[in-house]
Amino acid sequence: MKFSVIGLGYVGLSNALLLGRRHSVVGYDISWSRVQCLQNQHSYLEDEEIIESLHTENPRLNFTTDLQKTVDFADYIIIAVPTDYNDKRGDFDTGLVEQVIEDVLNIKKDAVILIKSTVSVGFVDKVRKKHKTKNIIFVPEFLREGRALYDCLHPTRIIVGERSKRASMLGNIFKECSLEKEVEVLLAGSSEAEAIKLFANTYLAMRVSFFNELDTFAASKHLDAKEVITGIALDDRIGKYYNNPSFGYGGYCLPKDAKALKASYSNIPQEIIGAITRSNELRKKYIEDEICSKNSRVIGIYRLTMKKDSDNFKNSALVDIMRSLKRKGKRIVIYEPLLEIDHFEGIKVVNDLMAFKAESDVILANRYDMYLDDVLTKVYTRDAFHTE
Repeated sequence: MKFSVIGLGYVGLSNALLLGRRHSVVGYDISWSRVQCLQNQHSYLEDEEIIESLHTENPRLNFTTDLQKTVDFADYIIIAVPTDYNDKRGDFDTGLVEQVIEDVLNIKKDAVILIKSTVSVGFVDKVRKKHKTKNIIFVPEFLREGRALYDCLHPTRIIVGERSKRASMLGNIFKECSLEKEVEVLLAGSSEAEAIKLFANTYLAMRVSFFNELDTFAASKHLDAKEVITGIALDDRIGKYYNNPSFGYGGYCLPKDAKALKASYSNIPQEIIGAITRSNELRKKYIEDEICSKNSRVIGIYRLTMKKDSDNFKNSALVDIMRSLKRKGKRIVIYEPLLEIDHFEGIKVVNDLMAFKAESDVILANRYDMYLDDVLTKVYTRDAFHTE
């Protein structure tokens, strides 16, 4: 089978590498620098499995900036381009996905397109009607940033947004390329598959918010949050996962998916869905107030990344807190090795760790790091378990 993948971010590249284990794959990206990097077997993404996989020669896998070649090559074309949330419209900005669909169908009118980009409920039905084709299928991804290829190789479930023989065949292809031979494949309607994606991520956002509110309560009552969380997580119905307090959820998926799902409710009664995004904003405000109460001369920001082992600042709770502190006139310095500049958003970047520690009176760390052990009294973190 031949696959082409359009868009080589975490989702696209990890799926290209997954399918390339058994099938011929062409990966396309508009960025020549990205393609050149991949052709030289190097990764521009912070993902251990991706880096390791690229170091292994794979004759079934090629990368290009030639869209015509990409489309002509494949039996199935995967679209994995960004869909950011548009606050003004109250929906995902699917313009790039729609443009790629149009470009692909102009080259090959009977192309079979698999959408991996996150979209709102009803999107596939809409574009199928617009282009008078049934060959557009939503196949949601459930990947963690920084562990994207690992999650492709070890899926918890495979969902295909179509109930058909070809959908069953596609589900089995993803399953056979993975390392989990007992994983369940679910065939669903296209809108149901879209809803599964949004509700799954919103549930995770809710779980993050729940444990953050628990931590806020514990801090206010001078309780040991780790002890409380450990005790309730012993209940198998709750479990020991996604329970480590943070400054708030962020990244590519959870913020936009929770907002999009809330907007989708429109006149449908709800309380929980809307409360999730409000809770996240309240959590960031609580952290900000805690820092302001310390009256520190210089506030240090240790890493801007959304979570440990990430290279993404997008929707990072710590970045939002930092911006708010800056608006209040606080003096701030940043330690972020991924930044090769002297200033970020008008704030000084100090990438000599020892100098950063010396200059900072209090250090905000969304996730604790052993490199801060020598300045433990300066560190402010809500990381109870020192994990992701």
